[in-house]
Amino acid sequence: MDALLPHHDGSALHVSIQTPALGDTVTLRLRVPVGYGPLKAVRVRENPDHEPRWTDARLIGTAAGWDWWQADIVVENVRHGYRWLLVHDNAVQGNAGRVEWLNQRGLHSIETLDSEDFALLATPAAPEWLAETVMYQVFPDRFARSSAAEAHETPEWAIAARWYEPVDPVLPGRSKQFYGGDLDGITEHLDHLTSLGVTMLYLTPIFPARSNHRYDASSFVDVDDLLGGREALIRLVDKAHARGLKVIGDLTTNHSGDAHEWFQAAFGKPEAPEGDFYYFTNEEHTEYVGWLGTPSLPKFNWNSTELRRRFIEGDDSVVAHWLKEPYNFDGWRVDVANMTGRMGAEDLNEEVRQIIRRTMEDVNPDTVLLAESTNDAASDLQGDAWHGAMTYPSFTRPVWGWLTEPGDTSHVTADGSIDPEAWFFGQPIGGIPNYSARDFAEMTVRFTASIPWRIRLGNMNALDTHDTARFRTHAPAENVPLALALSVTLPGVPVVFAGDEFGLSGDDGEMSRTPIPWGTESDPAVAPTLDVYRQLIALRRELPTLSRGGLRWLHVAGDALVFVREDASATVLVVVARSPLTITLRPGAIAATVSAADAAAPTFLTGDATLASAAAGHTLSTAAHTCAIWTLPGVEHPGA
Repeated sequence: MDALLPHHDGSALHVSIQTPALGDTVTLRLRVPVGYGPLKAVRVRENPDHEPRWTDARLIGTAAGWDWWQADIVVENVRHGYRWLLVHDNAVQGNAGRVEWLNQRGLHSIETLDSEDFALLATPAAPEWLAETVMYQVFPDRFARSSAAEAHETPEWAIAARWYEPVDPVLPGRSKQFYGGDLDGITEHLDHLTSLGVTMLYLTPIFPARSNHRYDASSFVDVDDLLGGREALIRLVDKAHARGLKVIGDLTTNHSGDAHEWFQAAFGKPEAPEGDFYYFTNEEHTEYVGWLGTPSLPKFNWNSTELRRRFIEGDDSVVAHWLKEPYNFDGWRVDVANMTGRMGAEDLNEEVRQIIRRTMEDVNPDTVLLAESTNDAASDLQGDAWHGAMTYPSFTRPVWGWLTEPGDTSHVTADGSIDPEAWFFGQPIGGIPNYSARDFAEMTVRFTASIPWRIRLGNMNALDTHDTARFRTHAPAENVPLALALSVTLPGVPVVFAGDEFGLSGDDGEMSRTPIPWGTESDPAVAPTLDVYRQLIALRRELPTLSRGGLRWLHVAGDALVFVREDASATVLVVVARSPLTITLRPGAIAATVSAADAAAPTFLTGDATLASAAAGHTLSTAAHTCAIWTLPGVEHPGA
């Protein structure tokens, strides 16, 4: 049996106010297994103004095998950190001098880092709907062509491709291959999105550009005519909203394209008002800094007050323009957010992101702001602007390490050479690492320990995106449900990159941008995957506890994970196992409080597994390659 440990997280079971204001008194609750310790005292260690303060907690009662401790604290900073201190009874043999610290990283016998404290945020919260979102990401050139697309001439920069031709891995085809998908094509397939159960459509850039990806925008105030122009965007958003779908766009605040009107106005013209929008490196303004050295992507210089005025600040800015009538975007995903405003000795990132969010609050506070920050994003995700992020080490990379089984790993690179190793998020580590379930859990905890709970709920649980290889490239079919189950049941926003539900593959971030094979939905090779996506997304939407409930790990082994998401209304028990599993969970591990034994009977939802209840605990048995889910009654704390 796995040991039961003291537990606290940022959910409503343990934190009385989820969106406090400065000066609010918040009640914090800690639960400790009955018989643990024994404890002489439990205290909260806060850190207002970076000066520690201590508050004694009081024992308020016992329920379902847990002692509940409670303390009240006043929120004094916009990020108000705290941790728990457990003081063991020195009179018990072996306990002399024993204390434990509990923070977001876990339980420790030595002092812990402030950066990994639990945190209350007294900043404007994300809209309520974000935590309930299931995101669907579309790369417009590859999703669908409407009949109107036939009238679009192939632009001079493009290499025309028919819909079922393979993606070209070699430059210039990588960025210039043009399939001609458009916005009306997306509109015509909105029923597919609603049938999957997704709730948000995320569009990669729609601005005019000179590439298929459009991250090299030539304007931020137009919609590419190849996509149908502004009217097509208005039609898409209106019809998506009518179906209950949110729509967010993609904005490049780190750079523009070299064809952008601002850059063209500044290039070779030092006297131009746009001259300080970019990092020009000579007096003639003919040499400049490009993103990662790419000349076609000149980097913005956010010291410019005029750039800020035009792009991100105020009602007339680019950021505001698309959130208002008649376009009505529901928010932004910001490309290369981690590098925006950062250049050598300068770091303006915090200023830029906070201006963007203030503008959005003023124009429409019911909008979301998500960052692309693909590695350790914690320092930027502290609640001052971003509501969440597309970040890979807290979910995507560990799920690849555990649930892929690389076979043929070689792939063609941009220059046409063969790389014998599988692509793994651009990391030169010899291919995809081999992780255990324990490694997965440890990485998930490590890379979320410094992110406030509220922000974690907005982070994207993506199996893949337009910037990665497809998960299915190296994962056996039987592991796809396991990975998707983790996406929909762990805290965060589940993400479907268009085509995943068809079982598509792709060797790297460019090759994953695959045209959707419409008309194959009923094919034997596709239908089972579609069914899995529909079933698991439906569970996510039917069980609100999976959106906001707390998280407790019950069993972490080499090839299996068992955890609960829980709140006052329900406990959702989740088992994900690659190999057959039989374990017995200790009494109290599932901490539902009920008055009648039959009321505690688990409701089985999915999976090849059994759950038997007895006085000794719950015994779980699963087959290999299984995701099993049950619901049980919610958790009632004595102070409720």
